[in-house]
Amino acid sequence: LIEKLQTHFLSHSLQAKMSRPVQARRLEGIDKNIWVEFVKLAATYSKVNLGQGFPDFPAPDFLTEALTRALSGGNHMLHQYTRAFGHPPLVKVLAQFFEKLLGRDLDPMTNVMVTVGAYQALFCCFQALVDEGDEVIIIEPFFDCYEPMVKMAGGTPVFVPLRPNPPKDGKLMSSADWQLDPAELASKFNERTKAIVLNSPNNPLGKVFSRGELGLIAELCVKHDVLCISDEVYEWLVYDGKQHIRIASLKGMWDRTVIVGSAGKTFSATGWKVGWVVGPDRLLQHLRTVHQNSVYHCATIAQEAVAQGFQRELMLYGKPESYFVQLPKELQQKRDWLVQSLDDVGMKPIIPEGTYFLVADISQFKSDVPEVPNSDEPYDYRFAKWMVKNKGLAAIPLSAFYSEAHKNNYTNFIRFCFAKEEATLKAASDILQKWKREKTSS
Repeated sequence: LIEKLQTHFLSHSLQAKMSRPVQARRLEGIDKNIWVEFVKLAATYSKVNLGQGFPDFPAPDFLTEALTRALSGGNHMLHQYTRAFGHPPLVKVLAQFFEKLLGRDLDPMTNVMVTVGAYQALFCCFQALVDEGDEVIIIEPFFDCYEPMVKMAGGTPVFVPLRPNPPKDGKLMSSADWQLDPAELASKFNERTKAIVLNSPNNPLGKVFSRGELGLIAELCVKHDVLCISDEVYEWLVYDGKQHIRIASLKGMWDRTVIVGSAGKTFSATGWKVGWVVGPDRLLQHLRTVHQNSVYHCATIAQEAVAQGFQRELMLYGKPESYFVQLPKELQQKRDWLVQSLDDVGMKPIIPEGTYFLVADISQFKSDVPEVPNSDEPYDYRFAKWMVKNKGLAAIPLSAFYSEAHKNNYTNFIRFCFAKEEATLKAASDILQKWKREKTSS
């Protein structure tokens, strides 16, 4: 009898313990991730993957040679810890570079911090600056990590969409035709607003915000004493003579802005996971607290190689042989190739002013994609899944970059990445042409 009672109480005790929630409340509702699902689909079905935003061409020789030197050179300390907030040669050259770009003196030890990619830089921003109950304005469409990161910090995301204004002359739409409504934007600022997230050039649209648009945002930030988290990872990838303007350079914005950058996007080496933040010490001191209590620092050797890459670019700044001049020229040609291929088959591309990406209107393809009974999945999700399974071409649904409240308004678009080898883009074009022939003959 005693043994039975002991077994009963032990079993009851174990069940009671197992029924207790194990996950933190801050994870509720943010467990799903677009990339987990679509990366798996692309790996399983795609012949050509224009979904994820990474180049399939090599990083520049000068960068990989710098990494080789760091690995095989005589400085064995490059295999050990470096300064937690950034390898000294890297923060020094970043400070020199951004002094030139922003027109102000920077202290490499207090105005620059190196992170494990721009992703960790963003995480540090939200964890360090956003408190329980704070509101954070996010401009839609937005890179998908902003919303869950705000929520994990205890903040409340507040969304304001860029609204398309198609040209009346029948020309293809440009990312510049997607604009903020000034009154709508102003209505989102109040006493609870802590920060606004700005992403220019914007992923997924490729929009490069104009000086007028940035001036409007800056004016509202100053008026309401709001911080700006400025995600500028595509700062060098602008096309058609457009200019990337850094909002921190506008009046009243340096003291309230954190600039987020990425060596992955700057040097076509996304797997290296070297990013940074630049900003005033009054903000970065709090990011350093998050950083030192999470990852400590990122790979010393990768930081050393990136530092050498920036030293080269500092010497060649503005010259034709600069990688920062050459890369956007090459990518603009790739963009134009994909624009023509998509337009030719009836997908209406929105011509991006910057980034790796372009968005295309797929309204004319609804008859190709079968309805799914008892499904509330948006059309762009169904289309992207059907396309990769039946045509072997992977892309990402645009509504994944919108909040739940607004995503159903933008389900006729998908996002392609054109930062690919010519052979990859040609293979994509061949798929599209075959698809066109099949549609014509049916």
